[in-house]
Amino acid sequence: MTRSDLVTRLADRFAQLTQRDTEFAVRTMLDAMTDALARGHRIEIRGFGSFAVNRRPPRIGRNPRSGEQVTIPEKLVPHFKPGK
Repeated sequence: MTRSDLVTRLADRFAQLTQRDTEFAVRTMLDAMTDALARGHRIEIRGFGSFAVNRRPPRIGRNPRSGEQVTIPEKLVPHFKPGK
């Protein structure tokens, strides 16, 4: 499901909301979630799941062409855990 699919479904379900209002609400909600994750906060939506930021430690990798070792830096990645 894409963002536009979500907007369309919500606009169809709630007739009192225009497509523009629904798009604004979805964009605002997703922006707030993105900002919270960027600050390192955890997001929990009961009955759906939780979003968190996990840290991947630095590691040694290999260049596939030359075979030389390269250092891959630490990385923060978003993680979703489905609810029960």
